[in-house]
Amino acid sequence: MRNRNWRSYINAEDEKPHISFKLVKRVLGYAKPYRWQLIGSLLTILIYTGVRLLSPLILRHLIDVTIPEKDIDRLLWIALGLLVLPIISGFFQIITRRLTAQAGEGVIYDLRVSLYNHLQRMSLRFYTHTQLGELISRLNNDVVGAQTAISSTLVTLVTNFIEILSILAVMLTLEWRLTLMGIIILPLFIIAARRLGRVFREIARKQMQTNARMNATMNETLNIGGALLVKLFGRTEAETERFARRSEEVKRLGIHRATMGIVFMVIVHLLTAVGTALVYGVGGYLVIIDLFTLGTIVAFGDYLSRLYIAFQGFVNAPVEFATSMVSFERVFEVIDLPVDIEEKENAIPLADIAGEIAFSDVTFKYPDTQEGLLNDVYRPYLAENAGGLLSEEEELQISTTMPVGSQARELALKDISFRANPGQLVALVGPSGAGKTTLTYLIPRLYDPTEGSIRLDGHDLRDLRLDDIAGAIGMVTQETYLFHDTIKANLLYANPAATDKALMDACRTANIHQFISELPDGYNTIVGERGYRLSGGEKQRLALARVLLKDPRIMILDEATSHLDSESEALIQEALEKLYANRTSIVIAHRLSTILSADLILVMDKGEIIERGTHQDLLAQGGLYAHLYETQFNK
Repeated sequence: MRNRNWRSYINAEDEKPHISFKLVKRVLGYAKPYRWQLIGSLLTILIYTGVRLLSPLILRHLIDVTIPEKDIDRLLWIALGLLVLPIISGFFQIITRRLTAQAGEGVIYDLRVSLYNHLQRMSLRFYTHTQLGELISRLNNDVVGAQTAISSTLVTLVTNFIEILSILAVMLTLEWRLTLMGIIILPLFIIAARRLGRVFREIARKQMQTNARMNATMNETLNIGGALLVKLFGRTEAETERFARRSEEVKRLGIHRATMGIVFMVIVHLLTAVGTALVYGVGGYLVIIDLFTLGTIVAFGDYLSRLYIAFQGFVNAPVEFATSMVSFERVFEVIDLPVDIEEKENAIPLADIAGEIAFSDVTFKYPDTQEGLLNDVYRPYLAENAGGLLSEEEELQISTTMPVGSQARELALKDISFRANPGQLVALVGPSGAGKTTLTYLIPRLYDPTEGSIRLDGHDLRDLRLDDIAGAIGMVTQETYLFHDTIKANLLYANPAATDKALMDACRTANIHQFISELPDGYNTIVGERGYRLSGGEKQRLALARVLLKDPRIMILDEATSHLDSESEALIQEALEKLYANRTSIVIAHRLSTILSADLILVMDKGEIIERGTHQDLLAQGGLYAHLYETQFNK
């Protein structure tokens, strides 16, 4: 008997309830575009199966007729036939493999693109609560696991069913009594498979989970930011130990899976040996008393071996499919997650944008439920250590009594109302954690208000097309993100159709063109992972050039420059003055020049606007702004 993977021998009662008609229908929906490849593969497998059934009959004729009659010509034809049959079957095997590969890889492509597209539409909240390694595991491991159901299991199920019927038909024509003896042990296969199938399914699920955890650990610590943090805090040994624990869990499950697999293979081989011994024992006796020919018993044994293999594959195809369903379930879990920020079907297109922004009684609270999130995202620091770092959302949700001056609260923003007219510069000022960044995140619809509305040119943002909003707004965050690519590629990300002249003009405006020109590779210089080959000031000026290349009507900017030297800050300040021109600008102010030139200053504290006005008006009030001006800006 040829070797087969242990998964081909599993069956368990608890598998079937997990395979609902709705789930199967959805899975088959991904296979529908490739139905002709699947139908073609089934036809070629039928031909392959039919050709293979001829070999035992040829051997029977060789032993019973050709050799006893010493027919040399017939012997040559039989030898030629035994040579040609594998060639024919091999040819159809190649065609079958190509067709199933086209279907399977096609399903992987469609499923992965569908999953990636859905992830692109998820809100910022989803990414602040989900580990990157978990998502990569869904995109890679689970999608590949789901391929098995399309490219292998369904085809194998039908093929084995037809092969079983064909072999039984031939065996019954040879000797019905031996056929009954051969199939009497088949129920034992089912019993053994049902007993161990539950174990294998649980192992498969745990392996997917532990691999996702290991991937998450790698993604956290092997990106440039994580690697730098590990080195700066001297946590190399601790992270290696943490990764070793994850790897140890993967190793343990792998050993368990392999051990259980070989145990099951041994059981299967013993059962097969019982059936084979019965058939050859009784068949040999029938040969001795001249009720059976030697060629028939040889052919019968060959068919019996093939019957066992086909039956094992057939009765266990449902559990293979169920195992694949684990992967499909994990992929569909992500695809089925609701999108927090959705575009209405009849969304209003907005072509000519003036740039008026109006907040009306806006209140915002970071969601504190798991709705719309993955259920099994694993956070190793929170699970393995006594405590962990809290996100901005989690800090705001702390309801315990905090010291005076703390920004911890339940509502991130409360009753925010203001208007920024086209071309105005609005500066946001306040202590760290006051809600300034959260306010700016609401304008491009990274989040939606819990209460109230935000209007762009008189239209509620929720009524507009998302692409129009994104096209109208340019945002520069405090932490500049650059792809591991050339400077030119990173700049063109804002406007792929931009000409070289437009690109260079944007860089001149951002005071970065001279620096780029002096580099050996100029605009083709690779910036490194997240731009770490550049200084903070260089990255920030590149970010300004990138948003200038987009040429948005509305600018949102966190202009922090505390980590820059005086020369870089001066260059950026000059670039910002050009950036604000003729644009509606919402700026989290960190420098005096921005405050002095602002048309409106909003002073925020604990999620509320507590003061508003011009620089001189606010100084005259002698409130929080006056205190911040004396302590932070007037240096």
